[in-house]
Amino acid sequence: MFSRLKWFASMLQWLLWPFVKYKIIPSQPVSSLELQANKPLFYITRVASASDLATLKRACLEQGLPDPTAYVTLGDITLPRTLFLERSASFWGKSRPTLALQQGQKLLQAHLAQPDQTAQLVPVSICWGRAPGKEASVKAILGEKTAPGWWHKLLVVLISGRHTLVQFSRAVSLREMADQYGATEETAHKLLRVARFHFYRQQLAATGPRQPDRAALFNALLGSEALKKAIADEARDRNISTSEARTEALKLLEEIAADYRESTLRVGDRLLSWLWKKLYTGIKINNAALIRDLAQRGHEVVYLPCHRSHMDYLLLSYVIYQQGLAAPHIAAGINLNFWPIGKFFRRGGAFFIRRSFSGHKLYSAVFREYLSQLFRKGYSVKYYSEGGRSRTGRLLQPKTGMLAMTVQALLRGIDRPVTLVPVYLGYEHVMEVNTYLRELKGSAKTKESALGILKAARQLRDYGFGYVNFGEPISLNSYLQQHAPDWRLSVNPIEPQKPDWLNPLVAKLATEVMTRVNHSAALNAINLISTCLLATEQHVLTRPALCRQLDLYLQLQQAAPYHSAVTLPDGDGAALIRHGLTLNKVQLQQDGFGDLVRLSAENAVIMSYYRNNISHLFIVPALLATALLQHRTLTAVQLLNICQQLLPLLEHELFLAPADLKQYVEKILHFLQQQELLQLQQQHYHCADLPQNLTPLKLLAHNSNDILQRYAIVLNLLQQQQRIERSALELGSQQLAQRLLTMHGIDAPEYHDKQLFTTLVHALKDAGYLAEADDGKLQPAQNFAPLLSTVNSLVLPEVLQTIRQITTAN
Repeated sequence: MFSRLKWFASMLQWLLWPFVKYKIIPSQPVSSLELQANKPLFYITRVASASDLATLKRACLEQGLPDPTAYVTLGDITLPRTLFLERSASFWGKSRPTLALQQGQKLLQAHLAQPDQTAQLVPVSICWGRAPGKEASVKAILGEKTAPGWWHKLLVVLISGRHTLVQFSRAVSLREMADQYGATEETAHKLLRVARFHFYRQQLAATGPRQPDRAALFNALLGSEALKKAIADEARDRNISTSEARTEALKLLEEIAADYRESTLRVGDRLLSWLWKKLYTGIKINNAALIRDLAQRGHEVVYLPCHRSHMDYLLLSYVIYQQGLAAPHIAAGINLNFWPIGKFFRRGGAFFIRRSFSGHKLYSAVFREYLSQLFRKGYSVKYYSEGGRSRTGRLLQPKTGMLAMTVQALLRGIDRPVTLVPVYLGYEHVMEVNTYLRELKGSAKTKESALGILKAARQLRDYGFGYVNFGEPISLNSYLQQHAPDWRLSVNPIEPQKPDWLNPLVAKLATEVMTRVNHSAALNAINLISTCLLATEQHVLTRPALCRQLDLYLQLQQAAPYHSAVTLPDGDGAALIRHGLTLNKVQLQQDGFGDLVRLSAENAVIMSYYRNNISHLFIVPALLATALLQHRTLTAVQLLNICQQLLPLLEHELFLAPADLKQYVEKILHFLQQQELLQLQQQHYHCADLPQNLTPLKLLAHNSNDILQRYAIVLNLLQQQQRIERSALELGSQQLAQRLLTMHGIDAPEYHDKQLFTTLVHALKDAGYLAEADDGKLQPAQNFAPLLSTVNSLVLPEVLQTIRQITTAN
C-alpha cells in the first residue's frame, strides 16, 4: 500500500502546488518541539491519502525534516516512515483497514530487541479548511467522513486547499512506551487510540464546535427555564403580556449574539495579514504553545487580555487564528456596533455588551444565558476585565461582572475544565494615544464611527512591533476548589446561582488575573527609551548616556527579573536607540560635542503612556534607589522594610506581586552593587561617590517620583483634615495634583486620572492605614503615622514643601 501511495503522492505533488497553500503549526517545529536529528523519526497521521502525503512531504522538506515517503531501518526491520490510522473510503463508501497496528507493534518490538534504540513518533494532523460546519446540516445528520474517497477528497482540496493547516505535535518516545507497556498488540492498540483521540481534539481546536442555526439557537435560549422565568418576571413587572416580553427578549438576543462565519474569518485573516505588514515591523508572540495545548486537551479557554487599543480586538483574535485555533467569541462594547464595522465584527465572532446592566433585569438574564450557552457548547471566549481602554498606560482596576458570569456558567455544570488565560498586549505605538490625554483632561470621548476609521486608515505607517504574551493560566476549577472547597454544592444546571462566596472570590480572582497580565509584560525599545528620557528634567540625554541606561535596565531585568515571564527585546541599548529613531519617537540632535537624543515637548507627555506600561517592572528598584539618595545610608533590612510598608499600596495600583519580596530586593541590591552604583560598608548601603555612577541611579530613582508624590498628596491632605468624606478626599487630592502640575512642571497622564486617587484611598483602607468612623468619614489609623513619615522622607523636598504649604493653607 505504501509504495503505491508514495507513487501517487509524487505524481500529485506538483499538480497540487497551485491549489494547496498551508500554514505549519508551530512555525518552526524542529526547535519548538525539540525534535532530535540524531534519533530516528517516524510520522503518524490520520488518513492514507496521496494528497495528504504529498502535502506532508512538501511541508517536511520545507522545515528540514526527514522525508515522510522514505523507509527507515531499525535493526533487522525496515518500515515506512509514515503510519496511517485510516485508509480512504472505497468507491462504495466502505472503510478499509490499514497496517498501522502491525507497524506500531513492530516499532515497539524493535525497541525491546535493541535497548539503545530511541525512535521518535511525531503526530501530524492535516486539516483541509477551518469551517466547523453547521449543527443541522446534511453533513452533520449523515456524519462527515474522516477519510473520504478520492472524488470527495478532490472537492475538498479544490475548495479548501488554500486554507490548510499542517500541525506537528510533540514526539512520542517509543523507547519509553516500549519499556513501560511492552510490545503487545494491546499496547499498539493503545498507541493508535491515543493518536485518534489526539487528532480529534486537534481538529476540534482548529475549527471550533459546529455552528448552530441562529434561529434555532434563539428558540433554545428562549425555551430555557432561566429565561422563561425572566420573561414572566418582565411581563409582571411591566404589566405587559408574556408574548410581548418574549419579543423583547428576542430583540435583546439579536442585539447581543454573534453571527460567526468562517468565511468572514478567512477574509479577515487575509485583510489583517496585509494590515499588520502596513502597521507593524512584526508581531512578537510568546507562550503560544500553552494555549494550543489547553485547547487540544479539551479545556474551555477564556482569554482575558489587557485593553490598550481598539486594535486589541483584531490583534489577539488574529494571533489565535494564526496559531491553528478557532477564533474566540469576543465580548465587544456596544459602541462598536456601528455600520459597517459592527456587522463584520459580529460575523467574526463578536457579541455586543452594554456598558451597564443596571435596572434591566431581562437584559442581564438574556446576556447571562447567552454566555452560558457559549461555554456549554465549547466556544472559546475573550473579554476585557478592565472594561475599557486604559488612558494612562497602566492597568485599570478590573470589572468583575463578566468574570462572575463565567464562574456562574461553571456552576451550571459545564463538563469540561475552564481555564482563564491572562494576555499582555503591548505596542510601540498605540493609535489612539493622542486622544487619551485630551480625554483625561476633560474632553468628550470620541465616538467611534466609519468616518473615524477612514481618517485612521489615511495615517497608516510603520508603528514598530506589537506584542502578544500569553500569561500563566488559571484553572478555574482548581481555583474554586482551593478558595471555595464546597463549590460543587452550588452546581445547578437550571438556575444561575449566586452563593455568598461568589463576590469576594471573583474580586480576588480578578486581581490575580491582572497580576498575571503584568507578570507577562513585554519590554521594548519605546517603553524603555521613554522610561530613560522622562527621568531627565529636559527629556534629553547624550547618546552614550542613554545607551548606558538602556543597557543597565536590560541587565537589571536579566539579573533580578521581576518575573520569569517578562520578555526582553532583541539587541542592546544602541540597537534600541536606532529602532526608536526609525519610528520618529525621539529626535536626534547633533552638535560639536556629539549626539543628543531627546523628546519633543509634545511627545514627552505621550511617551509617558508607554513608560506606564512597564512601570511595575522598575518600581521596586526605583524605591531602593530613591531611599538611598534621600537617606544616604541604609541597611538591607531598612530598605526591605520601606518596600514592605509600601507594597500593599503598590499591589492595588500596579498589581505588583513579586514571588518573594525579600529575595527580589536582595537581587536588586546585589546587581546595583555589581554595577558600582551602590557600595556596601559594614552592612550599610550607600550611593556611589563618582558622579558618572550617581547619574544612572538618579535616573532609576525617578521612576518612583510620580507614585510617591501622589501618595504624599493623599496622606498629607488626610493628616491635615483628620476626618474627611471619601469623595472630598479624592476630589481634594486631584485638585492638589493639578496645582503640582502647574508649580513644578509635572505633566503625566496619571495626574489627571481621578480613578488612581480612588484606588489609592481603597488601598489605604484595605491595608489598615485608614479607618472609617461611625459617620462614614475616613480618619488616620494607628499605623498611619509611620507610613506618612516614610513617604514624606522619600518625596523630593521641594515637592513636599509645596504639598505641605497647600494642605496647611486649606
